[in-house]
Amino acid sequence: MKKVTLAGLTLAIAAFAASNTFHVTFDNDAWIGTSEVKSGSYKIQIEGDKAILKSGKNVIEVPAKLETAEHKFQSTGVVVNTVDKKSKVEEIQIGGTNERIVFPASAPGGE
Repeated sequence: MKKVTLAGLTLAIAAFAASNTFHVTFDNDAWIGTSEVKSGSYKIQIEGDKAILKSGKNVIEVPAKLETAEHKFQSTGVVVNTVDKKSKVEEIQIGGTNERIVFPASAPGGE
């Protein structure tokens, strides 16, 4: 089941001017690739072909890429696919921009 949510997993992503760093808050645990992301606030930095999520001392690196969409996203949204009752983040659409962070397909938990 694929859906775009405007609440739940997605709460706030704010872009810092002229950088590839964003803030995101997850209300619920989710999977990005084979990494589990616990609920909480994270700083996401895009470096080449990976995203680095930091929350305190917790650091998660996952394959990702920053893409430009054909249209501007009015609000922040997360495209989530539910696999075996686990929420898998496929992309994060950054509200107020035409950018999105896309994560490659992979089963949650490395399954």
